[in-house]
Amino acid sequence: MVKRTSHQDTPCGVARPLDAIGDGWSLLIVRDALAGLRRFGEFQASLGLAKNILAARLRMLVAHGIMEAAPASDGGAYQEYVLTKKGRGLFPVLVALRQWGDAFFFEPGEPRARLLDRKTGHPLEQIEVRSQEGRPLTPEDTIVQLPRVS
Repeated sequence: MVKRTSHQDTPCGVARPLDAIGDGWSLLIVRDALAGLRRFGEFQASLGLAKNILAARLRMLVAHGIMEAAPASDGGAYQEYVLTKKGRGLFPVLVALRQWGDAFFFEPGEPRARLLDRKTGHPLEQIEVRSQEGRPLTPEDTIVQLPRVS
């Protein structure tokens, strides 16, 4: 197996978290955890992922502090995987990814899973990037400032 390049020393806030996320399966595990799944078997049934791959992804998510393994809440012999604050911080990332997917990967009228506000039952507003003053921003409105090397 080819060793992945680590981004742990890069000053880029996009590249560095990729070491923790690893691949799409990890984001799908976090998606399912945000929806309330906690047990290995629940993740395996939802994703249809081979047990060895699921185990490796869960270990990686725990090692990076995105999830933590905890004793089963029902007192059973199995452990559960619970999102940490860091893991729950991926919620807006997954909402943005879902909205991007809805906009560009489905035909008009094609059935899809929808994310709704539990209180109202309404779809979420589209995520926007805004300036500190509240102006909507596009990529052309931003620049990346690299840290100074001394």
